Amino acid sequence: MKEFKYVVTDPEGIHARPAGILVKAIAKKTSDIKIKKAGDTREVNAKSIMAVMSLGVKKGNEVITAEGEDEEDAIAEIQKVLEENL
Repeated sequence: MKEFKYVVTDPEGIHARPAGILVKAIAKKTSDIKIKKAGDTREVNAKSIMAVMSLGVKKGNEVITAEGEDEEDAIAEIQKVLEENL
């Protein structure tokens, strides 16, 4: 299991555009990639735009992610997307 923690800096949090970019970037990864907002017990499928948006991640929230066969590559891609878009 590989984790990556990131504090969201976008004033809008994770809204439709960055959620869509994230989902598209990791859609073909074979790993079971989850995303969780720190302090929330829910952990959702990061390959589902509706699930990602359902977390209601706002600016300042920390998101935690991933696990699986290509987890190193998946985490690198997630980190890139978050840093460029949030």
